[in-house]
This record gives sequence, C-alpha cells and structure tokens, in this order.
Amino acid sequence: VRGPLPRPGPAVEVAGLRQQERDEVAVLELRGQLRAGSRYVLQLDFQGVLEDDLVGLFLTRYTDQGRSSMLIASQMEPTYARRVYPCFDEPAMKSIFNIRIVHDPSYVALSNMPAIDVSEMKDENGTLWTVTTFNTSLKMSTYLTAFVICDFDYVTRTERGNEIRIWARKEAIRNGYLDYALNITGPIFSFLEDILNISYPLPKTDLVALPEFGAGGMENWGLLTFQELSLMYLPSDKFISRKAMIALIVSHELGHQACGKNSWFGNLVTMNWWNDLWLNEGLASYFEYLGATFVEPKLSLDKVFYDHVVQPVLREDNEIVRSLSESEDKIKGSFSLTSLFDSITYNKGASITWMLSGFLTENLFIKALTSYLKEFSFSNANQDDLWTHIQMVVNAQDEVQLPASVKQIMDSWTCQKGFPVLTLNLTTGTIRQEQFLSKKNRESTDSNNNTWIIPISWMRNGSSQPLMWLDKSSKVFPEMQVLDSEYDWILLNVNLSGYYRVNYDEVNLKRLAHLLENDQKAIPAVSRFQLIDDVFALAQFGYVQIETALELTKYLAKEDELFIWNMVLSNLVPENLESTLKNYEVYPLLKKYLLKRMLPIYHYYAGFIRKHIDALEDDYFALVYLEKLFATACWLGLQDCLTLSSELYAKWMDNPEYKIPLLIKGTVCCYGVAVGSDKEWNFAWEMYTHTDSADEDKDILLSAMSCAKESWLLYRYLQYGLSDTLLSSNCTSTVILNVATKDIGHRIAWVFVTKNWPLLSERYGQELLNDVLKVMGRFVNTDVQIQELQVFYNATLEEDEREATTLLLEFAKSENIERRKLLIKVASWLEKNADD
Repeated sequence: VRGPLPRPGPAVEVAGLRQQERDEVAVLELRGQLRAGSRYVLQLDFQGVLEDDLVGLFLTRYTDQGRSSMLIASQMEPTYARRVYPCFDEPAMKSIFNIRIVHDPSYVALSNMPAIDVSEMKDENGTLWTVTTFNTSLKMSTYLTAFVICDFDYVTRTERGNEIRIWARKEAIRNGYLDYALNITGPIFSFLEDILNISYPLPKTDLVALPEFGAGGMENWGLLTFQELSLMYLPSDKFISRKAMIALIVSHELGHQACGKNSWFGNLVTMNWWNDLWLNEGLASYFEYLGATFVEPKLSLDKVFYDHVVQPVLREDNEIVRSLSESEDKIKGSFSLTSLFDSITYNKGASITWMLSGFLTENLFIKALTSYLKEFSFSNANQDDLWTHIQMVVNAQDEVQLPASVKQIMDSWTCQKGFPVLTLNLTTGTIRQEQFLSKKNRESTDSNNNTWIIPISWMRNGSSQPLMWLDKSSKVFPEMQVLDSEYDWILLNVNLSGYYRVNYDEVNLKRLAHLLENDQKAIPAVSRFQLIDDVFALAQFGYVQIETALELTKYLAKEDELFIWNMVLSNLVPENLESTLKNYEVYPLLKKYLLKRMLPIYHYYAGFIRKHIDALEDDYFALVYLEKLFATACWLGLQDCLTLSSELYAKWMDNPEYKIPLLIKGTVCCYGVAVGSDKEWNFAWEMYTHTDSADEDKDILLSAMSCAKESWLLYRYLQYGLSDTLLSSNCTSTVILNVATKDIGHRIAWVFVTKNWPLLSERYGQELLNDVLKVMGRFVNTDVQIQELQVFYNATLEEDEREATTLLLEFAKSENIERRKLLIKVASWLEKNADD
C-alpha cells in the first residue's frame, strides 16, 4: 500500500492477507496505520483459474472451418468480477479502468474501450507475446468490464461516427451469417439516441458472437457479448421470426449502452443496488420492443408486446412471487442474486413501464427519462429518483392530470406483490379492485386490502373514452352505467394499457359475446385476446364458471388472428394434457365444436402450405404459432390435416433432400409416423441416426417416433433407448417421457420403467423416476391405481423418498378429481352448444 498521495511516501507493509469465503471478502492486515482522509494506492498481484463454466473469465473450445479452436471471454454480472480481479464488486462503486492484456500473437484481444497500443514482449523463456493496451474506460460499475481473446473475424460499418464491429467464427462471417445483425445495429442505436436525445458516449462498439454463453446477451459497455445463435441469421432462412428474435436481443442490449433503451438505468445510470434491477432490465425490455419494431416494421408492436411480455407474466405473477422492488435487506437475506434475473424483473418491469408511458403520454415519459439520465450520468440512482424526475415534468404542464403523486402511483405497482383484478357492475357503474388470487388463497389470506392506483382506459360502443382512475378499493363511475339495450357495451383496459385483469358482470359479458359473434372487429385484436385470456384465467382461479369463458369462444369461426387462436387452444387443449383429454368423453364433443370453428383459419393456412409457403415469410405469428393450430387439427382427427401430413412425409421419404416446411415439421413428422406403419417409423429412425441431421431435426424426430399408434413399435423404441450403441444416454429419459405422454404410450412406458428399473436407476436415479411419475400422475384417478404405484415404490425407494412420492401421488389424484369435475362441466356445455 503506497501513500498517502500525492507525495511519494514509504509503502505501508502488508502483514497478512486472509480471505473470508462466506462473505466473499479479502482482509488485508497492515503493519502501519493509515491516515484518515488521505488517499493511498493499493497494488495487488493475483491469479485465477480458467474454467469452462461460462462465468467470470472463462475458456471455450469450439470448431471453426473444421479446426478445433479456443477463446477466452468474460461474464461479470451480477457478482463475477470479483472472480477475475480484486475489486469492490458493487454496482454503486464506479471507477475508471486501465486495461492491458498480454496474449498469444495469433489472437486478438478486445475490451470495453478501443486499443491504443499493440506492442511485443518476450517472457523469460524467449517466447514472443503481444501486449494490447486499451484506452482508459469511462466511469462504470465492475459488472460491465469485459474481455474477449479470440481468433475471430469481423464485419464492420460506421454509424454517426461510431465504429460498429461484429465478431464471430471465421466460417460464420464468411457465410454472411452476421450481416443482418450488422445492418440493424446502427439504425437501432440511432433510433435510441434520437428518442432519448442523448448521444452514445463511446467511440466504438463491438458485438461478439460466442459459441457458448450462459445468457442470450450481455450489455458490457462497448463490448457486448451474445450467445452465437442470438446474432446469426442464415440467408437460407427467409422468415421474419428469426429476424425478430435477433432484433429483440440486439435492441435489448443496445438499450443498456446509450442508456438508450435501458432508458431508465444501465450503463450510464446504474441502479444503486441489485434490488432495483428491474430499472435496468424492465426498461431495457420495454425499449427492446420499440427498437425491434422500428427496424422490422412488419412486426405489430402492441400484439407482439402483449403476446410475449404482458400475458406470460400475468400468468406467473401470482401470490407466491415477490414484488418488483424489494428492500435490500430482504434480498440479501432470502434471494440468490441470480434468481432476480426472472420474468418479474424483465416482463413485469416492461409491462409497468408500458402502462406508465401510456398514462403519461410517450412524449412526457421520454422527456422525464432524458432529464433523469442527464442528471445521473456516470453515477447511480434508485426508483425514487426516477419518480422525482417524472413528477417534475408532470408539474411543468397541465394537460396530463394525475390523481396522486407519481411516487404513490408507481410504488403501488412496484412495491406490492401481484396485481389487481377489477370487478365491474354496469347496472350501478361500480368498479372494485382486489388482489388477483386463487380461490384457496382468497379464503386463507388477509392481505386482500392491497390497493393499487389504477389507470383505466375504456371504450363504450366502440368509441374511446377519457382515461379514468381507480384509487380506492371501490368507486362509482356514473359514466359507466349502461342502458337496457343489448347494443350498449363497455370494454375496459383497451389494448391492454394497464397491468391488471377485468372481471365483467354477466350483462356486459353477454353483450360482448354477442358483439363478437356479429362484428368481432369492433373490438381491437389485442383487446379480444385480453378479454378471452382474462376470462379463462378468472375461471381457472375460481372467479367465474368455465361456462362463462366458453361462451366467448362461440364466435371463433370468424377469428383470423393466429395469436388469439393460439391462446384459446392453449387454454382448451393444454399441451401437457392432450393425452389425458383423449381418454375422456369431452374429446368427441371438443372435436365437433372446435373443428367447426377452426376450419376457416386452418384451410386459409393449409392453402399456403400446399401452394405458396414463401408468402408466409413476413407473417410473424404464423411462423410462431401455426404448429399449434396444425397439431390441434390433426389431434382432433381432421382428415385434411392427417392427409397433408402423410403427403408431406411421403415426399420426404421419396426424396430425403426434400424439406418439410419448418413451420409444421413437428406435426408432419408426428402424424406421418402415427398414420403410417413400421415403414414410416423406420424412415424416421434412419433419418435420426443420419450423422448429417441438424440438431433441431433430431429433436423433432426423437419426439415423432413416440407418436406411433402400434404398441410394439413404441416398445421397440423404448428398448432402443436402453441400448448404449443406438442412442446417446442423455436421450433415453427423453424417449421414455415422450412415450409416456402419449395416450396409448403411458401404460407401455410404465411397464417398461418398472421392468427395467434396476438398470434405469443405476443410470439416471431418482430424477428420471420423478419425471415419469409426474406424467403418470395425470392418469391416476382411483385408489387402486395409487396402490399399484405404491407397491412399486415400496420395492424400489428409500423410506424418506417414499413419503415425498406418496404426497406427489395424492396431489395428482386430487388434481385429477378437480380436473374431472371441470371436464364434466365442459362436456355438458359442449353438448348443448356443439351445433351452434
């Protein structure tokens, strides 16, 4: 330790150094005293181990142009910088960094800043090394420092004087796989700069496509790292879904850079500590969609945002989950930091931002962000600092009037768990709010007095109304009382501008169902999606009867939006229950009811598949959801779907060079095998064992072979799974589970598992059994079935494991009894309505 500075004084000797593993702290014991208020320089030599664990500084082996190669890269977020160099590894402790890397001359070294000097040196053995020295970094947090040492090539372009390079394996660069990512990176940068009116502070940006990486991407300032697949677009793949994925990931990470998209927080302005991580990631996720739809205008912003962000997190954000912003102490006590990188942080954070931008107007929202970013540049802030800046902008104008302070409104969303459901009584115009909880939890919890301050966008009879606010547990809105006419209807939360669900009274729901049947376009697509999704969720959580939800599906023959169809089918035919549903009397009724409504949209897309598949390349939802539509049509036994699958599969058998359309390849292979004989199955096996098959083809075929309708084929497949020579050992459990989830396969798989348990147990142990039991659990309805499974456990499991498994079975049985009751209701409703 040298000092005190500035005068060169004698060094203070270090008597000892010890590490406290538990606290991740190194303690230096000094022989002399340090003077308070003085500055000292601490110099440390250190070394670390390079492993292939994808965190800290790590080593990766990969193949390029047929040759084996290696590279070194880093991943510091959240707390791995301390594994690479000694530091105060906290987001609020920012510093400038001077970095120099000594490496083999055949490699290039990259870091956050541009290289300012490349020289040579020899070590004591006379070996020549290259020394790359980088410019001093901007002031930043340790988790943003980054290093890559590789022998990659790059493509480059300049955007507003900022050099952008994308590095990847030489083969990928030569084949043009990174050109699309390069073409959109500059425009997204400019878009974010223009929106936020803050220019990017670094002279260069490198994006690196790593063959192996633990995240989709990481926003290290000036040196962004990505999982290779997140950046690569093959010219042969014409579809917009692949472009959309790349645009979203690139846009997300760039947002952190300029502070752009992370428009609230990130590299320029960082959260004080990890408990406000949502300010980083939620905002990055919000701007990610703005940036991606800017460079790919064929993507519909509100549809994609609702389908990918809001709806999935509403499904997850129930009572067991934490709030967006927790206290530091709580997180230090109970969470591992990595568990904060979840859908609450990303998707709920983005949804709340979407709502905030909606009620403020985008103009005021961006104005507030810009002022906030300018004040806190190169330092740290927390969510209250952001609310203060928004409040200042709100106070300076009089168009947007809020019912409470920005902090009060936003804390109700970020500091409380879960979200509200609004119940509307249109006879009185009363709306009340409560936390959205399952029936069981509503009865057992006393936390129902949570109140949110809720912006309500609404329309009446198709025309938009002024924004309303619900700031109490219940309130009367005279404007929302409806007349006796069935043509007088109200819709709340238009285009899902707010993060909540809506429970309408019966009068209004009937009117909305009637409206859908007569003129479905009177309700915007996103609102149709939300209306139906809300009512299925309300039925699942015990707020309304399942029949109420089914009433809203009658109009579906007129529904031409695939993303709405996908949500309906996910509710009516959940993938994990297909085989269970097949064994119930609900199946023939569902078949009759659904096929009648699916035929228009099915034939519309089947026409493209048969004649002109390329016409779908810009239809984003077709690329993402057509498979579910086709799989359901075939599962329901639609002859045209089964024939189409057989035809396309036969074409492939005649000519292995033929490519089945990727959009429905899983369904075609499954039903090609199901409708066929051992000849079709053997072809699938041959193609699976073909060394040239792509990985995704192998996954499709591994699943398709379990679709066989003949028991002996399934049994032979399971036997193949046991063989060391025919299938790699990590596929065996997949084969067993694939067979067990099929309607005729579950008994065959169970007999196979019990018969071969000693061998399977030795190879896979408890984990495989647990997975199989979860699948078997769906078919357990009686005590006799439970006893049969119990006998097997008693013979194979240790006592403590038996107890856990018995609980699992009891739970499965009670779940199945509930499901059976539900299916009887569904069947009875379908019987009455199948001919409508």
